[in-house]
Formats: sequence, C-alpha cells, structure tokens
Amino acid sequence: MADHQNLAQDTHEAVSGHGGGAPRTDGSDAKPVNKLRKRALSESFSAVDLFCGAGGLSEGFRQSGFSVAAGSDNDPDAMATYAANFPESRAITGDIRQPQIKEQILDAARGVSVLIGGPPCQAFSQVRNHTRMIDDPRNALYREFVDVLRQTVPPVFVVENVTGMDQMGVREQIAADLSLDGHYTVLPQVADAADFGVPQTRKRLLFIGVRSGTGMVPPELVGTNASQGVTLARFRGSRRPRYQVVVQQHIRSLLVGEALADPEDISVVSAADAIGDLAGLSVGNRQDQLSFAEIPEPASAYQRLMREGAGEILTNVQVPRINPDTRLRLLGIPAGGNYRDLEEELLERYITGHRWGQDNGTGKLSRRHFYAYRRLHPSVWAWTLNTKADSVYHYEAARALSVREFARLQSFPDRFSFTTDPRRGMIDGRHDGGPAHSRYRQVGNAVPPLLAKAIATSLLTHLRAAESNGLKFAEAR
Repeated sequence: MADHQNLAQDTHEAVSGHGGGAPRTDGSDAKPVNKLRKRALSESFSAVDLFCGAGGLSEGFRQSGFSVAAGSDNDPDAMATYAANFPESRAITGDIRQPQIKEQILDAARGVSVLIGGPPCQAFSQVRNHTRMIDDPRNALYREFVDVLRQTVPPVFVVENVTGMDQMGVREQIAADLSLDGHYTVLPQVADAADFGVPQTRKRLLFIGVRSGTGMVPPELVGTNASQGVTLARFRGSRRPRYQVVVQQHIRSLLVGEALADPEDISVVSAADAIGDLAGLSVGNRQDQLSFAEIPEPASAYQRLMREGAGEILTNVQVPRINPDTRLRLLGIPAGGNYRDLEEELLERYITGHRWGQDNGTGKLSRRHFYAYRRLHPSVWAWTLNTKADSVYHYEAARALSVREFARLQSFPDRFSFTTDPRRGMIDGRHDGGPAHSRYRQVGNAVPPLLAKAIATSLLTHLRAAESNGLKFAEAR
C-alpha cells in the first residue's frame, strides 16, 4: 500500500462537516443542541459519489439530508441523467484513470464528509494464485477508489458491490485494503433492498468505514428481514400452476406479512403497490411522457411517496413492443411464473411463423431464452432486475415494463427522469444498444435509493453524534 503521509495528523480532526459555531461537548454542563443547530449539522454533511452511474447512491444520500458535491462516471449517458437530476452537484464525466479527470475528482472530494461508490471489480479468483485483488490489473478502477480515499481521508466511506465478490477471502482483502493500514475501521455486511422498503429483492455487499480515533463505529444496517420471512411458492393446480405468497409462521414474519398486504405500510412493498397505478400503459407506446391526470390516482402509500415533487408530468413511460410469440407465452404464464409454466406447444421456437432472433436448430427455445419469460407477482416484491427490458414482464398485462416502472421497483422517485447524452454514435464510455437500452441499463445497474437512504441515515446519526461530542470538522467546501 502506498504511504499515508497525507493522512490527517490529528485523528480527532475529520476533513468534512460544517462551518461556524463551537461544537457541543458531552460534559455535564453541555447545552442541548437545538432544532436549528441539528438542521444545520445535517445540511452541512456532504458526499462525493464515484462510479455513480445514474445516481442511485447519490439520490439516497440526498434524501437523507446530505449535500452531494459531485458524481463521477465514465458513461456519458448515465452522466447526462446525473447532471439533469443533480443540478446542484458537479457531474464529472470521464475515466478516473485519466489525470485531468482524477484531479477534478480529488478537488471535489477534498473536504467532504463521506466518499461513496461502487468501483467495478472484475477479478474474483485472484486468491487462487495468491495475487491480491488490489494488485490485479483488471481491478484498476477499484484501486483508483482506494487511492482517492487515501488522498482525501473523509470521516466516513461506503463501498457497495455485488455479492458475488463475497467469496474466497475477497471480503477480507477488500476490508484490509480500505482500512488503509488501520486508519479506518471497516465493517463488511450484506443488505437486501427488500428489507428497506424497496419493492425488489436486491442484495448488495457493503463496506462501511469510519476514521479511527473519531469515536465512531461503522453502523450495522437493520431492516425488516422481510426477504427471509416471505417466499413465493408454486402450487400445481388442476389446470395450470399458480403462485402464492407464503409467510413463515413466526411472529416477526407474520408482522412482515401484514405489512406486505397493507398498501398503507411502506416498510414492505409489493409490486402492485409499487406500479399498480401504471398498469394501463399500452404495449408499444412511443410517447415518453404523460400527464398524471391521465393515470389513476395513487392506490398505495408507496405510490404517493414516489409521486412527491414530480409536478404534473410523468416521464420514461414508453413501453417496448413485443412480438406475437412472446405475447402468447406471456398469456400462458401465471403471475409470478416463468418458462417452467409453459405448455409444450408454447416452447416451440417459432409459434406463429414470425421468425426473430437466433435459431439454435432444435425447433425449441434455447436455455438462454428462459430467463426472459418471467412475470411479476402483484402481492410480493420483484426479483432482482437486470439491465434489459425483457428481464421482467407485468403481472397483469401481457407486456414488458416501462423504464418508469423499472425505476419504481428500484425506488427512484417519479421526479427522477432518465435520459441520455444527445450526441450520436459511439462516443467514449458509451455502451452499445442505443438510448432506449441505455435507460434500462441505467436503472438496472443502480443502487436502490431507499437502500442508499437507509445507509446514509445511519451514517448521519453517527456523524451528528460525533460532532455533538466534540469532534471537530473542517469547514465544508
């Protein structure tokens, strides 16, 4: 690990926080922090988001009360979305390995309260040949995150990634890298978004670190544990299978089941409570915005929450076209079902004679098609979304979901609009597939904002307590 001569000399001085006013001590004669003071503390904490994508982490931190100083990513389409939704923040587009981009990031990150991000890590099997993860050239972006952390030394950081990294000693390696030789205390943990009010099961591996010597400890997130207490079971009926929500028979799970069934409870949210008001969107709709006056009133507390601050227009409501074969298959699959529920004739490669996609020569669907035929169940949350429109189909209508419905299942509020860079062609950092695919990709790759908000709120509590107990922060930039 590179030397740490630029780390703060006094471990009781963090490099972020609020300006002005003497902090409260915890002595017996200390005065309580009044409401205005508390609000000033929360508003002063700031974050920089590396590998931010469209801004799921940033949105959650903003909702919790952090100011977001900057976000950075190499994808120009995702950064177009970021810039549109975070006009108060610096949108730094480009490869962090380029010196001019790195310097912009460092400039933005010096003096913030928390560094957040999800650096891509491509090499999971490095321990087999005793190569440390941070030394593997395929993990250059991860190494850059660690370097920015080393050079800026915020009081707190959060790293998130897929749980596939949580194997073969990788968790311990990452925690050791991020500790910067003991300058941070790091707590790895896995959190499922469904346990934090997100209508989707989505597990993320989190590394939360706090500066040693600050008196803070990394918080452990505690959710509803809904993902462990509720399952979707398949029952074989007389005609065709059906799917039903099953709640484990112990008190905590029963309470989760009650919350899931209550449209006014936002602690556990079903697919219908998330997107039921958008069921009337039509297949092949090319109009990407409509007035809220054209759709039903919200039928759940979650729908009302998502609509807050959205104004009069709802965006990202285009719905992909589907071919006749796909429609027939969807009609043959019950809510909550998948390709296993298709009758034999619906497994034919071309049902109506309309030829599409690649033919594997067997006359049947290939295994790579199976993942595409999955329908939501209205009474439970969605499974983990990916970056493609055909990764999930509506529980009621025979259609794919709009980007807006993807966003709802990820807990992005309706005021958050997804767009792309207006430049044409393959510009630096752009992914193949065109603007429509990019929007699905941006949503599918994001950290759910409500999960991010739970992380940020927990950190905010610790930062406030540290300040109130006399920890001095440098004035925020």
